[in-house]
Amino acid sequence: MAAYLNTDTAYRDFNMLYHDKYFIDKSAMIEKINERIHTKNRFLCITKPRRFGKTSALNMLGAYYGRAYDTKALFDSLEISRSRHYIEHLNRYHILNISLSSLPENGSAYQDYLSLIKENLKNDILEAYPQLKQKKFRRIPDMLAACGDEFIFFIDEWDYIFSHNLYEENQNDFLEFLRDLLKDQPYAALVYMTGVLPIKKYSTGSALNMFDEYTMLQDSLFEEYFGFTEKEVLNLCKRQEKLTADELAEWYNGYFTNSGSKVYNPRSVVLALINGKCQDYWTATGKMDEVLFFLKYNIGEVRDDVVRMVSGLPVRAEIKKGYAAGQNAPSNRKEIYAAMITCGLLSYYEGELHIPDKELMTEFENALEDNSFGYVAELVRNSEEILDATLHRNADVVAASLHNIHNSEIPILKYNDENSLACVVTLAYLSARNQYRIVREEKSGKGFADFLFYPRRKNLPGIVIELKADSTPEAAIRQIREREYCQKLKQEGAGRIFIAGINYDSINKEHQCKIEEAE
Repeated sequence: MAAYLNTDTAYRDFNMLYHDKYFIDKSAMIEKINERIHTKNRFLCITKPRRFGKTSALNMLGAYYGRAYDTKALFDSLEISRSRHYIEHLNRYHILNISLSSLPENGSAYQDYLSLIKENLKNDILEAYPQLKQKKFRRIPDMLAACGDEFIFFIDEWDYIFSHNLYEENQNDFLEFLRDLLKDQPYAALVYMTGVLPIKKYSTGSALNMFDEYTMLQDSLFEEYFGFTEKEVLNLCKRQEKLTADELAEWYNGYFTNSGSKVYNPRSVVLALINGKCQDYWTATGKMDEVLFFLKYNIGEVRDDVVRMVSGLPVRAEIKKGYAAGQNAPSNRKEIYAAMITCGLLSYYEGELHIPDKELMTEFENALEDNSFGYVAELVRNSEEILDATLHRNADVVAASLHNIHNSEIPILKYNDENSLACVVTLAYLSARNQYRIVREEKSGKGFADFLFYPRRKNLPGIVIELKADSTPEAAIRQIREREYCQKLKQEGAGRIFIAGINYDSINKEHQCKIEEAE
């Protein structure tokens, strides 16, 4: 039975996806791929984070192009059927569908890994072209050339040995194997390769320099086909009644296309809709200690940035080069962020870094508790105390806690810009995120409240916090009442609501707090 050549894998998997309740039609992508067939630009490498629909797209393409199965009934109802080239390429090609994540059962050396790939290719070719058994071939490219047919190559998880740090001394040899198999070969009508890590371009003479690459940093052509757009999520919400688009947005919406459109993590959205509950799905599918793994390379330089991003503030950074397969460990701030963007741990748009969504916010919050973050870790671990003090309306404890945080060793918390007090408050109430949905500068009543705490449980009160500088906490309380900042919490069903005014006196270097219950 064939391992790679004209198998039923793509057809079977796309057929299941097509009949899924939450299927989204991404087939318009095929029209753009059709334009590349039989051209110099027929080599495509699309790299996206885990669970962003890479394999689903690959299976869609395999089901469309593969000649082993008639899939016209599947595609006739999809967007691609409107293309004038729809029939021209439908089910016309021999497909070599190769996943490079398969490891040999016996043997752990690089040669065992490479031999598995080569043996599967040779066996498939000889099974499909028995006339070649009488000939001797030293190279697989020679065998493929002797077939007399064209092939479309789909290579999934091309970067597996790089992302899993396997066979490090042989990785360049592996790139040469792929180059020899694919580059300038007339039997390759199209090569579509996908993974997490982009190809490292050592020079213009690099082994795989024939590929056009589309990454999280640079992709204005295919980006809309990986992840769900806001419009697509709205349509998905109509297929069920448990979750709203706002709930899904809070948890899974935080990436951007080059044009500025927001993109949702697709796998997490689907699982949330199936289960009727928003929670960590994507982060549970892999080693999400990646956040701390990357940050530890340069804790001192990135620490303040992480505090800002956890506070909901963007961080400016000009990131032009991505993190690529085979690249050395990141050694500076920009390289760390490039790696995290590539892996989907940060979103990046117009020179600003953000933590994409609530799923990943949780991982960054957990990272801040690691001892390598020094005093920040201690503050986070003690942050439950300030929430408890707030709920007991103990304003003196709240003021003292904020004072201690402000006097910490963290430069960003020295109130050197207008957002620093907000950062202090965010850090102080970090553990409250488990019990509250915390929103900064939320429109409510006749203005924008600095902080609204939406309770996740009915027995908890809502909380409104207003910040002042060189004023009084009473003035902050008065502003909350006059501008009706509690209105949004009341609309969301909060029963009791506590309102807190916090003031920082820059002359006496003191924090003051007053907490009351709203009427």
